[in-house]
Order: sequence, then C-alpha cells, then structure tokens
Amino acid sequence: MTAGPAPTAREGLGARAGQVFLAYRAGERERLRDLVQLLTPVLWHTARAQGADAATCEDAVQTAWLQLVEHAERISEPMAVLGWLVTVVKREVWRLSRGARRDVDLEELPERPAVAADPETVSILGERQRVLWSHFATLPVRCQELLRVIAFADRPDYAAIAASLGMPVGSIGPTRGRCLGKLRSALGADPRWVG
Repeated sequence: MTAGPAPTAREGLGARAGQVFLAYRAGERERLRDLVQLLTPVLWHTARAQGADAATCEDAVQTAWLQLVEHAERISEPMAVLGWLVTVVKREVWRLSRGARRDVDLEELPERPAVAADPETVSILGERQRVLWSHFATLPVRCQELLRVIAFADRPDYAAIAASLGMPVGSIGPTRGRCLGKLRSALGADPRWVG
C-alpha cells in the first residue's frame, strides 16, 4: 500500500489527516506524531463542546488516540479518519460523564497565554477572556460546538465537520455567520468588552 502524495496546505483538514493516516498505516510510524499535532486541537474542542471538564477531555482524547493505534488496520475509510476520531471522542466523553451534561467552569476554559506579560496586560486579557467565554456559554449548544471545531482547525474540512456535527455542509458557513453575529452583538452590548 502506498501512502499517496504528501498533503498540501491547500487541502482540507480531513484530506490532510487522511493522507497522514495512510502514510502511518503504510509503515511510516513517525507520522502518528504529525497526525496527533494536526488533529488534537479539533478533538480537544470537540470534547469541550460536549460539556466535559478538562480532565474528561484529556481522557477522551487520549482514548481516541489509543483506539486509533489499536484499530488502525481495521478502519475501512482511512480518508475519513477525522470523522472516526471525532465520533470516538464524543462517545468517550459521553461514556465518561455517563451522559450527564456538566456545567463548564468558565474560569478554566481559556488557557493562559504562554508569553510573559506585564501584570496590567495579564489582568486586562484575563477579564476580556472571562467576558468572552461568559457570552460564548450563552450561545446555543450547536453554535458552541460549531465554533469550537472551526476556530481551532487551520483549514476546516467542512465535509468532516458536517458529518461529525450531523448538519448539511451548505449550512455550516451560514450557521457560523449567525453564531458569530450573536456573539458579536452580545459582546458589543457588554460595557466590560467595549470599555
């Protein structure tokens, strides 16, 4: 089995993931690291969109990667590896949380910036993040899921996103626009954001 051509930056995320996965299955074991780097942000935000806490998300994403390694040769559609992993993450989050939707702790959502900044900048950034995430949490669940997945994909693969979220490909762009519009309106009306 040949790995196929190397993925290009112009291809969608799902196609790039599929090409890397094919190379991994063809014996290039080091390509798993590339796949993990490429897809972990999307898988992480897929887990968060299910309402899971950080520890549950870590467990679900780790389990998905372990299952991929364990079942790599049995995956019938290698080019759909992104959708396969998203499905595993969703199921694992549900299993770990026993289907109970947990409230997301708004303080833990945004990761702290890794760059050193002066205390005033850190304070302002922290407050803006709290305001942003508090308004984000008021969006419909569908908006939260979509925005989380799209925001952290370099070149979102709309077909894979549509399959994983159960929505038509043609509705992703308009839905994204409406969701961002709601968030923009809420932030614009909040004096803590504009002030």
